[in-house]
Amino acid sequence: MKRVTGIGGIFIKARDPAALREWYRRHLGLDVTEWGGVVFRWNEDNPQGEGTTIWSLFADDTKYFAPSTAPFMVNYRVADLDALLAALRAEGCAVDDKVDDSEYGKFGWVVDPEGNKIELWQPPPGR
Repeated sequence: MKRVTGIGGIFIKARDPAALREWYRRHLGLDVTEWGGVVFRWNEDNPQGEGTTIWSLFADDTKYFAPSTAPFMVNYRVADLDALLAALRAEGCAVDDKVDDSEYGKFGWVVDPEGNKIELWQPPPGR
């Protein structure tokens, strides 16, 4: 019997949930619903390919989440990383200058107003 089939949700504590929801709506384009959450449908995001969600553990002393001190980091799929990073910079968001480009896709980072580091991922074609 297969028990776990994927990530069902990501839940984040916030000091000001309404303001943080608005930041994610405005700057990352998340379609926040009336009940306060977002539903991602894989067939809308990548109808011609296969979608994946990664779940991974890091050592408690990792620097990968820095400068955030939160014990989590969320990775969001994006269609055009360079364009999104440019828009976020123009909007005054805290965008990391570093961009990684590898066989796994392109990665960039931004920090939300509550100090949570967010990883943005542009998958390679077909993924």
